[in-house]
Amino acid sequence: MNNSMNGTVIITGPTGGLGKALALEMAKRPEARRPDLLLIGRKGEKLADILKLVRDAGATADEVPCDFSRLSDVRAAADAVKTILASGKVRPLHALVANAGLMSMDTRTTSVDGYEMTFAVNYLAHAQLIGDLIDSFVAPARIVLVGSDTYYLNTFRRILHVPEAQWRDPIELAQPAAADVNPSVKGAGTAYADSKLAILYYAHELQRHVSQGVNIIVFEPGWMPGTGLSRGAGAAMESMGRALGRLPGMATPARSAPAFASVVLDEKWSHLRDGAYVIIHKETKLMPFAHDTKRERRLWEATKELLERAQ
Repeated sequence: MNNSMNGTVIITGPTGGLGKALALEMAKRPEARRPDLLLIGRKGEKLADILKLVRDAGATADEVPCDFSRLSDVRAAADAVKTILASGKVRPLHALVANAGLMSMDTRTTSVDGYEMTFAVNYLAHAQLIGDLIDSFVAPARIVLVGSDTYYLNTFRRILHVPEAQWRDPIELAQPAAADVNPSVKGAGTAYADSKLAILYYAHELQRHVSQGVNIIVFEPGWMPGTGLSRGAGAAMESMGRALGRLPGMATPARSAPAFASVVLDEKWSHLRDGAYVIIHKETKLMPFAHDTKRERRLWEATKELLERAQ
């Protein structure tokens, strides 16, 4: 790793699953290759526990409590990060990992700000955080967003009846389903896929707005059933997810975390930018429709409007 990347890394959603595995993977690196960590997650015992674990592993780290379904919390978290950086308690900011996410099983459910929950947490909250911190990065820097192949439909996902994205204007995507719409797994899956397609469009447009030396990357960790991504999915679905997660070759947080840490930190990935899409160990081409300058610019404009409404 280039020592200039050996600064501070922000990880959102570090209290479980992939985020926790990533934080531990970074903390356990040899001292010369170990970043300082700022862990942004829901306040409580789990956040305190992961903070202790990474500190015990040798990392300089601090916690920043934040509820990603509340944009005022996200803005406060960005202010807290700036205060920590200014204090000198950690080294300069060189990377941000936008890992926090969920799949709401009821698309009528709203965030505190009135937006559809999956879109609000997976996309809008990170757009707020990154926008508030964009001037805090010291080049060379990387912003790594978490993507998902659910944005498009292939044969495997068709067999499993996994919904693909159904893109609409971002203002519409941000709106919850009407009260008389019955919740369904398909509706929840489509909302999740839409949020992940939004992340791809955002990554491409964000690269056009950041300073030289700040690279935007999207990391797909592989399908991880049973990691607790969907909240309130029901015992049957959670049990099925855990069973699928034990199948040979299935991705798990422990298996994907080393590759994830490498994409965030290591010199071998320093050429990636423009929303380059990495599936675990391999840079991969996106479907053609995932590159759309018109949609990307519209998403940028709509995001600004949605975030301003919530202030």
